[in-house]
Amino acid sequence: MVLRSVGFLLVSCTAFAAALQAQPFVASPANAVRYDRAEQLLSWNTTRLVTGDEVQAQWMKDGARFWYRNKIRQGAEFVLVDPIRATRETLFDNARLAAAISTAADTSIDPTKLPFRTFKFARDGDDERNIEFRFGKRRVTCDIAAYRCATADTLPSEVPFVLSPDRKWEAYVRAYNVYVRPRGVEADSVRLTTDGVQGWSYGLGEPSPQERLAPQLRPRRPQFKWAPDSRHLLVSRQDTRGVAVMPYISYTSQRPRAFSQPYALPGDSTIPRPGFHILDREARTNVRVALDPAPAQASWNLSPRDSAWNAASSRAYLTTISRASKAATVLEIDAASGAIRRLVADSAKTFIEVGNPVDPTPTYVTEDGETLFWSERDGWGHLYRYGADGTLKNRITEGPWQVGTIVAVDEKTRRVWFTGRGRETDAFLYYAQLYSASFDGTGIQRLTSEDADHRIQVSPNGKYIVDSYARVETPPVTVLRDALTGRVLRKLETADASQLATLGFKGARVFSVKARDGLTDIYGVMYLPSNLDTTRRYPIISNIYPGPQVGSVGAWNYKAAGEPAALAELGFVVVQIDHLGTPLRSKAFHDNYYGNFGDNGLPDHIAAIKQLASRYGYIDIDRVGIFGHSGGGFASTDAMLRFPDFFKVAVSGAGNHDNRSYNIYWAEKYQGLMRRDTVRRTDNFATEANASMAGNLKGHLLLMHGDMDDNVHPAMTIQMVDALIKANRSFDLIIAPNRPHSLNEPYFIRRRWDYFVQHLLGRQPPDNYLIVRPAEATGADGQTPDDEEAEVIPPSPL
Repeated sequence: MVLRSVGFLLVSCTAFAAALQAQPFVASPANAVRYDRAEQLLSWNTTRLVTGDEVQAQWMKDGARFWYRNKIRQGAEFVLVDPIRATRETLFDNARLAAAISTAADTSIDPTKLPFRTFKFARDGDDERNIEFRFGKRRVTCDIAAYRCATADTLPSEVPFVLSPDRKWEAYVRAYNVYVRPRGVEADSVRLTTDGVQGWSYGLGEPSPQERLAPQLRPRRPQFKWAPDSRHLLVSRQDTRGVAVMPYISYTSQRPRAFSQPYALPGDSTIPRPGFHILDREARTNVRVALDPAPAQASWNLSPRDSAWNAASSRAYLTTISRASKAATVLEIDAASGAIRRLVADSAKTFIEVGNPVDPTPTYVTEDGETLFWSERDGWGHLYRYGADGTLKNRITEGPWQVGTIVAVDEKTRRVWFTGRGRETDAFLYYAQLYSASFDGTGIQRLTSEDADHRIQVSPNGKYIVDSYARVETPPVTVLRDALTGRVLRKLETADASQLATLGFKGARVFSVKARDGLTDIYGVMYLPSNLDTTRRYPIISNIYPGPQVGSVGAWNYKAAGEPAALAELGFVVVQIDHLGTPLRSKAFHDNYYGNFGDNGLPDHIAAIKQLASRYGYIDIDRVGIFGHSGGGFASTDAMLRFPDFFKVAVSGAGNHDNRSYNIYWAEKYQGLMRRDTVRRTDNFATEANASMAGNLKGHLLLMHGDMDDNVHPAMTIQMVDALIKANRSFDLIIAPNRPHSLNEPYFIRRRWDYFVQHLLGRQPPDNYLIVRPAEATGADGQTPDDEEAEVIPPSPL
């Protein structure tokens, strides 16, 4: 039986739970009821059973009021909150608006599934009566007071643009060059650049093989950063001419099609060179930013996300990173001349982070030129304040804990708001808390008290905070706080997971064990079958992502479930572990296996599983599996080859099995620059390659890879296959035609389940069980958000 609708899913929950209690997974072939049950716990199903759990504030022009889309059982409502009047009300009547849209668009709109997830208010900045959104290939404008709508053709989807702050101009790329045009007016476009060429285009790099293969995919947004004056643009321009390419072949047509993309590997002498230009829309000038010599990487991703420019539009800012991420520099750009000035620099013997890697980059430059900078120079991630002359004035935070990201800055009161982890003894160290402090480091104040992971949004006027907090085992609560004191002004939403609870879903359990050294505490989460029988013994599976840029567990909140929870329902204990070498703790913790990719945290996974097995008698230490994707694909195969007597079964998706074939930015950052030994004809990457250990394979290994993966090239899996054949080892392989890096499709999920059921449980899986994915989030309750024009006012500077 395959579930195909939400209604049927809800009606069947109780029956399935009863059936599972009466019919344990002991017969062969495996009972399809188990697969039905597991399917219900996949994220695309469970997300529809939790309401009130997604609050993304969209701030109004006054900087205090905001609206958000709120999931309810009947679909979604749009809520307007006025903190000054202390009101919460619906922004419009869904039924009346659906009727108006139906009339204008000559179609039938379900009030519970309005054809948008976000919208913007009409062009007049003071107009809060008319909203605009995209519906298919049409643009719809609705008067939400009179409930009248009108439609108009939208711009061709092949010309994505970036809207100016005053919403009067659209900048876009055509034939490698930048154009601007007035918005909503019949007028010719103005060409601002003339020398863009293939491999050295303004605003857009070369399209990926996947984009060429599937041109119906939504075009990429150009890399522009408008200045506040809506006159100047900071435009990226990366030079990939001369960079060696990676080839791809799509085999599904009668005549296979060949593609390629520039792709620099460790040891390459020619790598992409980032560059930037400042364009003046009125004077039609083009000023090149003087990045000589060009760094390995550069971005304007400062915090908050609009601070690449100062308010006067006279200066812009960039962060540059050296090759192998040994040093980072924050630069100030003179918009008139393109000259640069160094504000702050940082370096490390291993690798530098320009912010907590799990959070947005937190560097902030004030209007008077001071820089608030995140650094791990003392072994922990903290904030430092530099003067306009580049000298260190003071540290803002210190101690054995980790600052996350800057969420707001008030330059008038000289105060900064930021998240942090591990400072408090009454909160789990992976849960982010919110703090504020003065620029001089005094008056640090904790603004959240709940032992939960806090996701923070600060109003543009700096007076209010929207805080959504959740734990691993409990769904989120969203409140409105006073930004100065942290006092809760009102509760906005309490997520309702009661429908999910009817499935027997209990979420994950947090556990703590000792790392490989027997001393260091490490943490993880464990998923159990909902009808766990503690008198039985269950195989255990580690779902691994080794990092080092993120951990295995990812977000520590209620929604960290998905496939691990579903897999547990088939009769497994599933764990995710943040091992040594993952972020969010000390620099030493994060550096643990720098230069030793093959570690992958696996000794900690073995130590953790052994401790869990001694703690819980229902865990069978003789039946251990492991699976992961990308870095997790590399790590899971590595586990089978380095520890063949411990790990018995692995499913490895899109693994970067030999990082000599992976991109320089990640591979060189965590393994170091390539060092070649010409005498031995080897290098410092060679022993970390999985192919070098192919002869060690004893258990069952399933490799999967998309043949159009433009992130981790499929060559790495093919090289692994070649080594396994030469070593005369048996294995299984799935090549996914025309698939990119992600393999999160029903077929590949089912094949992972089948492999563990067959080889770890010793059961015969259902024959060709069909997992049915519901309508995508972009179609289940509305169209894809109009990201290019969404009415999202960024957070402070205040």
